[in-house]
Amino acid sequence: MPSSWTQNFYHAVFSTKDRRAFIKPDYEERLHSYTGGVLRDLGCTPVAINGMPNHLHILVRYPATLTHADMLRHVKSRSSVWMHESFLELRSFSWQEGYGGFTVSKSALDQVAEYIRRQKEHHRGLSFEEEFLGLLRRHGVEFEEGEVFG
Repeated sequence: MPSSWTQNFYHAVFSTKDRRAFIKPDYEERLHSYTGGVLRDLGCTPVAINGMPNHLHILVRYPATLTHADMLRHVKSRSSVWMHESFLELRSFSWQEGYGGFTVSKSALDQVAEYIRRQKEHHRGLSFEEEFLGLLRRHGVEFEEGEVFG
């Protein structure tokens, strides 16, 4: 077979450094749009992008030639530079080093996209820390709770 035929969907979530509330409503829509542009530049198809003042979720279809780590490295580094250049008051903005990443089947795509779109609604009673630990547990990711936010 001369080509690769894949359908890769990935849900990634990552927070701002120290989970600081950097992403104000004034910046949010522009950051989401810029992030989508970075993903498209990498050959990806953004499905859903949303978050809260201290974290971001992306759901993306990505090519087989792109690793999760490279995709997130580009998204985080390029969006961080853009935030610094676009908003002078955000010179101290940065993302945390790591991220949570979860493969998504086509059958669950709409459900995960809706979950991401409804971030503000479900965060009325749920902290980022609670959400993140819940995602790790739901996806069967092995972790030591004391090391997740250390």
